[in-house]
Amino acid sequence: MTVAPPFQSSHVARRARQIWRRYGIFWLGAIAVGLVAVFYAKLIDWGYDAFRVMQHRHAWLPLIVTPAITAACVWLTRQFFRGSEGSGIPQVIAALHEGTATLGPRTLTLRLMAGKILVSLLAILGGLTIGREGPTVQIGAALMYNLRRFYPRSNALIERQLVLAGAAAGLSAAFNTPLAGVVFAIEELTRSFEARASGVLITAIIVAGVIALGLNGNYTYFGTIQIGSHFPDLLAVAVILTGIVTGVAGGVFGWLLLHTSRWLPPPVSRLHRERPVVFAALCGFTIAVIGLVSGGTTFGSGYAEARGLLDGHEQLSMFYPFLKMASMVGSYLPGIPGGIFAPSLSIGAGFGNLLHSVFSSMQLPMLIALAMVGYLAAVTQSPITSFVIVMEMIDGHALVISLMATALISSRVARLFAPPLYEALSERYMTPHGAAAPEPEPDSPKTLEPLFEDEKAEENEARRKPMRRDEDEDGNGGRTDSQS
Repeated sequence: MTVAPPFQSSHVARRARQIWRRYGIFWLGAIAVGLVAVFYAKLIDWGYDAFRVMQHRHAWLPLIVTPAITAACVWLTRQFFRGSEGSGIPQVIAALHEGTATLGPRTLTLRLMAGKILVSLLAILGGLTIGREGPTVQIGAALMYNLRRFYPRSNALIERQLVLAGAAAGLSAAFNTPLAGVVFAIEELTRSFEARASGVLITAIIVAGVIALGLNGNYTYFGTIQIGSHFPDLLAVAVILTGIVTGVAGGVFGWLLLHTSRWLPPPVSRLHRERPVVFAALCGFTIAVIGLVSGGTTFGSGYAEARGLLDGHEQLSMFYPFLKMASMVGSYLPGIPGGIFAPSLSIGAGFGNLLHSVFSSMQLPMLIALAMVGYLAAVTQSPITSFVIVMEMIDGHALVISLMATALISSRVARLFAPPLYEALSERYMTPHGAAAPEPEPDSPKTLEPLFEDEKAEENEARRKPMRRDEDEDGNGGRTDSQS
């Protein structure tokens, strides 16, 4: 029996450890992202089903339950999970742009990941208009980012690749759209192509996607729409009009979220700043009233309504997209964890249904697909990501040129009203130019900038006052010395 020399055995063991550190830890992280994405999806689905059962039995109960739960969500977020508010995509963009070493310990912690899951589950139990896909991006990024502890020589490049791969894998596993995960990382998260990170990115998406497919089976998010080989004569006109309508609607939605202090009445705006929990209860009551007016169709993410329209099993009011938009604004304003991807697609489906009254000769699923792409592209102003996501969701390769054109038109129209939403929100988490970066305090809920523009302006003003006072004192002191 031949025994390997000791030096050869040690070389093999050392090589195995190197491979494990380089690839094994990363693969385990991608598996964890896939498992958590599936678990989170099932949890949110269970929460919304529980709300629907309650709402069907007692139609008036949301008037009590929704305000109470919205207030509880805001209290929990501000007290324990600050940094988990919103979809989570702005936090990931900020961490990638400013540096994971600076913002990672404040936006990508396991505590915030747990808070994201817990509070968004509570929010969907209250019927709020939120999605789970955006939060899955922050959850995936946080999971992968925390794997840096297992690398003996972790550096900024490794951390950046982990965050980017985790975020892309999270979106891919949430929608079962692997190609969209790659495009999303390039267009939305980094706004550039990084050749060094491409292999890491694709590997994470593949591993997380395989886990999600193994648990959920192979599926398309909205099913498969049937588009004939003959395209209608008015398709080009429909693309242009759909792009304009959804671009205006998405641009207005972005403007409303980015400029709350300009359109909220002063008493409500003051309530927003001074008593956020009470303001959240007011938003929850508004969401409940809108839900009752709409017959319950505006509660939740809107997935069932969009799927029903595409399948031809759902009949929605022409006012649905506007009511859904109002409910979505009310759900996002308080600052609770929850995404806007799925609600945006549902609103887009509503606009497609509305435009069918103009283009009655066209197939309804075709118009819905165009409007979903248009509204999502208008909100995110990421046209490539938007048309790739919807194309994969509906298996709509036959419509790819029309989807691309609609996404491009709507994103350009939306930019006339507001800048890209995620990018604008991400700037509120970054350190202002000329200011020293704060020391990271992962355990403190007060380490992040406020989400809202009016609160941020107020806090920045409060910071400037002591600086001005010091400058005035120095200036007076200088004059006194010169006079003496």
